[in-house]
Amino acid sequence: MDDHKISLDDLERRYTVDLARGLTNAKALEVLARDGPNVLTPPPTTPEWVKFCRQLFGGFSLLLWIGAILCFLAYSIQVATEDEPANDNLYLGVVLSAVVIITGCFSYYQEAKSSRIMDSFKNMVPQQALVIREGEKMTINAELLVRGDLVEIKGGDRIPADLRVVSAAGCKVDNSSLTGESEPQTRTTEFTHENPLETRNIAFFSTNCVEGTAHGVVVGTGDHTVMGRIATLASGLETGQTPINMEIEHFIRLITGVAVFLGVSFFILAIILGYSWLEAVIFLIGIIVANVPEGLLATVTVCLTLTAKRMAKKNCLVKNLEAVETLGSTSTICSDKTGTLTQNRMTVAHMWFDNMIHEADTTEDQSGATFDKSSATWHSLSHVAGLCNRAEFKAGQENFPILKRDTAGDASESALLKCIELSCGCVRSMRDRNPKVGEIPFNSTNKYQLSIHEHEDSENVHILVMKGAPERILDRCSTIMIHGQEVPMDANWNDAFQSAYMELGGLGERVLGFCHLPLSPAQFPRGFTFDCEDVNFPTEGMCFVGLMSMIDPPRAAVPDAVGKCRSAGIKVIMVTGDHPITAKAIAKGVGIISEGNETVEDIAERLNIPLSQVNPRDAKACVVHGGDLKDMSAEYLDDLLRNHTEIVFARTSPQQKLIIVEGCQRTGAIVAVTGDGVNDSPALKKADIGVAMGIAGSDVSKQAADMILLDDNFASIVTGVEEGRLIFDNLKKSIAYTLTSNIPEISPFLLFIIASIPLPLGTVTILCIDLGTDMVPAISLAYETAESDIMKRQPRCPKTDKLVNDRLISMAYGQIGMIQAIAGFFTYFVILAENGFWPGTLLGIRLNWDDRANNEVEDSYGQQWTYEQRKVIEFTCHTSFFASIVVVQWADLSVLDNIFSNLP
Repeated sequence: MDDHKISLDDLERRYTVDLARGLTNAKALEVLARDGPNVLTPPPTTPEWVKFCRQLFGGFSLLLWIGAILCFLAYSIQVATEDEPANDNLYLGVVLSAVVIITGCFSYYQEAKSSRIMDSFKNMVPQQALVIREGEKMTINAELLVRGDLVEIKGGDRIPADLRVVSAAGCKVDNSSLTGESEPQTRTTEFTHENPLETRNIAFFSTNCVEGTAHGVVVGTGDHTVMGRIATLASGLETGQTPINMEIEHFIRLITGVAVFLGVSFFILAIILGYSWLEAVIFLIGIIVANVPEGLLATVTVCLTLTAKRMAKKNCLVKNLEAVETLGSTSTICSDKTGTLTQNRMTVAHMWFDNMIHEADTTEDQSGATFDKSSATWHSLSHVAGLCNRAEFKAGQENFPILKRDTAGDASESALLKCIELSCGCVRSMRDRNPKVGEIPFNSTNKYQLSIHEHEDSENVHILVMKGAPERILDRCSTIMIHGQEVPMDANWNDAFQSAYMELGGLGERVLGFCHLPLSPAQFPRGFTFDCEDVNFPTEGMCFVGLMSMIDPPRAAVPDAVGKCRSAGIKVIMVTGDHPITAKAIAKGVGIISEGNETVEDIAERLNIPLSQVNPRDAKACVVHGGDLKDMSAEYLDDLLRNHTEIVFARTSPQQKLIIVEGCQRTGAIVAVTGDGVNDSPALKKADIGVAMGIAGSDVSKQAADMILLDDNFASIVTGVEEGRLIFDNLKKSIAYTLTSNIPEISPFLLFIIASIPLPLGTVTILCIDLGTDMVPAISLAYETAESDIMKRQPRCPKTDKLVNDRLISMAYGQIGMIQAIAGFFTYFVILAENGFWPGTLLGIRLNWDDRANNEVEDSYGQQWTYEQRKVIEFTCHTSFFASIVVVQWADLSVLDNIFSNLP
């Protein structure tokens, strides 16, 4: 893009436009037909049927489908080879299919309900735009704007396309959603920077004009705007798997491996023992299906849903259920500054008058005031700040707290208005008592704003008040007010001014200077006409009254939240488009750069040596400028991210935010990105979990995110991290609990094959365990409260700390599972012994036992048992085996916490 670099004559030729009369209607129609309407291409959306199929056939569901198909296959083999086949496999196949379908429908419903997918771009294009064509002003639908159109904008308008400014009068735009800068930016015709995002002669689509007027030529529409390219960048990014998704895949591979190993082993064993290959295949299928924990899919889904609901109550809206656990795995948070760590509301922070720096009092009741409000100097300073100010409260705001009132005007003037309203009372009445009779608005050449007022003091008919860049204001002053008295501005007072200015500027605050000049009644009597074009009044020899500095203050809860993140082993990185000094000051204020940690610049200043002589490794903190990042290799960035614990990136572009996220991911971090602006959306999409702001967040950022903070509070992320870690712990408990019953379900079938004994546990009772008695306790584990050290642990390492690891499997299968199996076999053999069948008699009895035609099977005492009688005893054994598993599972549930605390 070079439209900001070329001259206005070249601009006219490039777009065939007359800068006075605009395009012709015919030319506009031609360009519209060629380029298309001024709309953004909606992001690609996944069809609903694809989302539904993902729930039905993705992840764990696939394992259950395979189990169901194998059941139907085994039943088909039995139907083909047996006269009266058992229906157990048919029932199991039907139940497994039903479980997958019901759970899939539930998950799909929950995801659709939780995500509340928004149309990202529905409010991005203003409905109307004021355009000049063939010399006539006309209001048209903004979608019909074309490149080359001459557009007029004024305060309060949303910019309808990317514009090259060709004339401007006091025009300022709010670029915070695009660049992250809190302060409104002046727009002029000047080319001031190679980077189009930083030059003053381009106004960007979707930003807001906060004051003044301007005319501009449209140089970009729709997807060809800067915002359109950022949105395209976000929608074109591939999103990786969530950690919980990878964990479930790992679990499926593990369970499948165990199932196939056992199945194939006993298939071979069955062949060796003389079973036919058809019988061996049925055994193989039976063992594989027995390894499938049918109830686990529903348990995982319900656990995630419960947590999502719990988080919604804490103002965290989860769009994707799996994002819940991802936040718990987070090891790095890359946070935007403006609106996320800060309030996106400029506030007066400090004042310098009477040769002292005072903290501003922003409490409604003014209980925190640390300066003398009766000071004559403060009286003068407050009057200059209130009168030389175009901001005003919007109508109907009287009943709101002053700090929460909406204002019309730029952020700095609004901050001054609220400060004076809090400290001195009604600014409107102050202005009524001192009506304005002349004004020179702020411009980038003079860097000051001036207004003249009829003074309420009858001795001085008029007073001239001025504010602006401190050094420019000081140049126009010959005296300074100290304790209400004017004293000459000598070298000592100049040094005092410079010292205060440097101190406030070093805090990252925007500093303004204030001065006034009572005008002589003889020379400027009441009714005098002040000419602000051809100035007919003095603008030199003024009295300097003080400095006021403003900053976009941090949110109150952020420092505590950053501290909790640090104790939880999570690195918080600030990524902002704002100035490095401001970014560093906010980072220190919220604890991202902790007290005592120095940057390279701090070390150089402390030792009074050049930057080149400082070893970067000596600095624990660093502030990286976007300009430096642009020339940085991937290896250097990775090294910087590994070796510094406290990092701030300033003056970054949206593409650079993306590079930072990718760098963090290359170092093995699970990255969460928070943001609210359009400029954050590519990084939100690329991150392992994107967290958008619900109130101040742009629609694009909400679309790209996985989670939305409904209260815009960074501190809510800490709650999310805790809930994410808790769900991982609780899922681990649920899985350990559920898997424990696999061994007592599989081992009866194995003994049935190897020892040829009557079947100790039937398919129906297995289903009663998996989908009945195990489900409620497993789900109840989702309600477990967090361990006391949950936010003191380091983030889990996805490569080593698995949801299901070897030790959990050995505990569930080799320890508790074996105890349950022994308990079940004990009741099985006791019941058969009570009915005359001692264990020795049972070995090899299976074929006769299951033979419907054989009604003469003898027990250990020689008594004969019919087929129906034998089945009654067998079903009693099934019930007792079932009861044994359930009772031991109750004990397992009660001791699981103690066992779990020792599992890595």
